[in-house]
Amino acid sequence: MRPSVIDIHPHVISTDTARYPRAPLGGHQSDWSAERPVSYEQLLADMAEAGVDKAAIVQASTCYGHDNSYVIDAVAARPDKFTAVGSVDILADDAVQKINAWIARGLTGLRLFTTGSTMPGQATWFTDPKTYPAWAHAEQIGLPVCMQMTQDGIDDLQAIIRRFPKIRIVLDHLARPDLSGGKDFPNAARLFELAENPNIYFKLTVRALEALEKANASASDFFPLLVSRIGASQIAWGSNHPASPGGLKSLLDRARAALSDVSAEDRAWIFGGTAQRLYPVLSETSGAEARHG
Repeated sequence: MRPSVIDIHPHVISTDTARYPRAPLGGHQSDWSAERPVSYEQLLADMAEAGVDKAAIVQASTCYGHDNSYVIDAVAARPDKFTAVGSVDILADDAVQKINAWIARGLTGLRLFTTGSTMPGQATWFTDPKTYPAWAHAEQIGLPVCMQMTQDGIDDLQAIIRRFPKIRIVLDHLARPDLSGGKDFPNAARLFELAENPNIYFKLTVRALEALEKANASASDFFPLLVSRIGASQIAWGSNHPASPGGLKSLLDRARAALSDVSAEDRAWIFGGTAQRLYPVLSETSGAEARHG
């Protein structure tokens, strides 16, 4: 029986703009979500083709902002296959209530979008004291918080971690590291430092492969080093499908090829085990799964 393959970074976009209106963070919709939307039904087909068993669907913040309705509806339709990582305005006075309301509807992870295609530059609002109740609540209930950020935000993130030491953080795209400078990857030192905290997890996506290509660096140098410094049980694969082009199967194949010099045991963690640790619902066999097969 092959190990589970779980994708913790796909997005879904509905073509029904009346039921699911666009409300992108940054004020304008991302090009990818407009040009190559993938519905949750299509995602299921893509997963079947690629051999992906389950997925933690990440809210498409550059399309829907803080309205998690579509990703929540996807989970409601196929709880055997999906869980939801949603977005909430944690600066708002009712942030904790909003988090709880989405959790009641199927949310098992939170995502904070602090930089990206519609919001360039590294924001610092997530350290505002107004956000502390939301951080405290996530820490208390064990809700993983994905951070869409760059290395420029690490100092601010460290401040949050010091205040909320048990918070579980997932760094989207490995915090978009700078992988230049040679085989020791000195410009990614801050990334490796974060691994000293067992509550920090690292989401490995195609963005890391792109960073290697930009730096003319080798996957066979970087990924064994990453695993040795961080530990595979703190690394999880995410496709970034369809924000990154090429299709889910191609994105998975690229990740597998990049990790060919990592042990089979470590790959099992990266492609499934760590995801199940972060989102235990993805390791459970529900009645819905038995019904859907």
